[in-house]
Amino acid sequence: MEAANITCCARGTLLSSVASQHSTTSLASPRSISASYTSKCLKSSSLFGESLRTMPRSSLKVSKSKKSSTLVTKCEIGDSLEEFLSKATEDKGLIRLMMCMGEAIRTIAFKVRTASCGGTACVNSFGDEQLAVDMLADKLLFEALTYSHFCKYACSEEVPELQDMGGPAEGGFSVAFDPLDGSSIVDTNFTVGTIFGVWPGDKLTGVTGRDQVAAAMGIYGPRTTYVIALKDCPGTHEFLLLDEGKWQHVKDTTEISEGKMFSPGNLRATFDNPDYKNLIDYYVKEKYTLRYTGGMVPDVNQIIVKEKGVFTNVISPTTKAKLRLLFEVAPLGLLVEQAGGYSSDGTQSVLDKVIVNLDDRTQVAYGSLNEIIRFEETLYGSSRLKKGVPILHAEKRNSQISLQTKILSTDKKLIGNGNKKWQGSVGGIVDAPIDKVWNLVSQTNRLPEWMPMIERCTGLDGHDDAPGYIRLVSGFMFPQEDGDRSWIKEKLVSMEPLSHTYTYKMLASNVGLDGSVNTLKLLDYGDGCTLVSWSYEINPLEGACEDNLIDFLGFLYKSCINRIQAALDASSQKVV
Repeated sequence: MEAANITCCARGTLLSSVASQHSTTSLASPRSISASYTSKCLKSSSLFGESLRTMPRSSLKVSKSKKSSTLVTKCEIGDSLEEFLSKATEDKGLIRLMMCMGEAIRTIAFKVRTASCGGTACVNSFGDEQLAVDMLADKLLFEALTYSHFCKYACSEEVPELQDMGGPAEGGFSVAFDPLDGSSIVDTNFTVGTIFGVWPGDKLTGVTGRDQVAAAMGIYGPRTTYVIALKDCPGTHEFLLLDEGKWQHVKDTTEISEGKMFSPGNLRATFDNPDYKNLIDYYVKEKYTLRYTGGMVPDVNQIIVKEKGVFTNVISPTTKAKLRLLFEVAPLGLLVEQAGGYSSDGTQSVLDKVIVNLDDRTQVAYGSLNEIIRFEETLYGSSRLKKGVPILHAEKRNSQISLQTKILSTDKKLIGNGNKKWQGSVGGIVDAPIDKVWNLVSQTNRLPEWMPMIERCTGLDGHDDAPGYIRLVSGFMFPQEDGDRSWIKEKLVSMEPLSHTYTYKMLASNVGLDGSVNTLKLLDYGDGCTLVSWSYEINPLEGACEDNLIDFLGFLYKSCINRIQAALDASSQKVV
């Protein structure tokens, strides 16, 4: 191995061999990082050379970035990483942070390339330790952020807790990263990568992906590349690691065009999500080219490199979302959208989703405009992009569509005595007047039009506009082990047309939800739109997982809300 492959070059200074540095030093676990972490370990970096180790913190002046959509100087193909960053942003702190992460990515590339794989893990050396490559990458990235001196907080998929990196809150940044996405396929020699997003200040919750100032991928394959997007710099930019250890700007992407290439994740969801199955069937029927590796980084990066295609990862009643909004979905969303593409969770751009918890998860699609329209229409009946509204300037009502499933009672010890209920709610906006929506949802005979997988709804007693009415609903809304249809017998508890609200209680069923109560309420949202709010309350079930059940009902009712829009659109077309 040539020496150039294992040396570090930061800010124009050739540094000592990474391998030799590793052999003499070790790091504290990231979990031990605290406000004093930097001062304790400042002189024992295993990643950066002497010039960075001895730089006093007082010499690093905090500079607030000037938000501007124009570049200071035109960025050019052939620029080094530092040249590009100095032209793309005036924020010295952001430049330093992105440079330090570039150094970490180069080191990780070498460690992945030389890892020893056997049994259940791929390992390499980190000081005197032998670590799995994903944990090694995790340590290197935490160290890089510490030595940037501009990172206040950081967290990773491996350490999903805020770690104080010692940087400033004002003028500094907080970073979330997936150290080695696809680590389980390192042994097969598939391409893997690092993902990270950079947020201003000291917050990683209560923010959206749209708030990121930068995002990037490090891609470890036949070539090592560093793909960067800066919020105020047009395009997404690819840097190639050269033999001499420098990053060179080799490509910028500003448009994702239409093209028949698809990368379908979580295909097991097609078993009980018929809409996702229909989408996959469409790709096959239309002879799309399948390009799927099982690694999210290469599967999304190919959209940027090829400037076409679509990536999907969809949930179903029995397959929960696995992709993390903070560590993977939001950073990749910025990279794709800055490249001229689009993203969606089914109803909105993933960049508009509020990150409530560090471990929030979601389904996602990335791709060209028409592919995301097709994704939203196939899964939910309509698309916010159909009218050609640019994704960065979507109307308020589109950005307000959200799933807010809340677990209000989580004390599992109360399952036995039944004193507490499991509760949740979901809401969404329908682009139709409230009276028109009420006319659809209040009529039992129209239930199959907007309730997914309902085959039949039969009145058993009374009238569907008066309390006491009893109906029998059957279909495939709840999967059964024997493949048989599920059925629910439910009673109308209240019907209030003036407030556009009704409540049903399940009397009996073969799905185990007897006694649950579901309330639908409509509110006038203005501009001819209606807010549909659905709340549900369930008796705790012995042996059941509360999170799974609440998530499933949220998925089901959200599908209902989106199908209401499709049903109304279809009825309007018939009238015309």
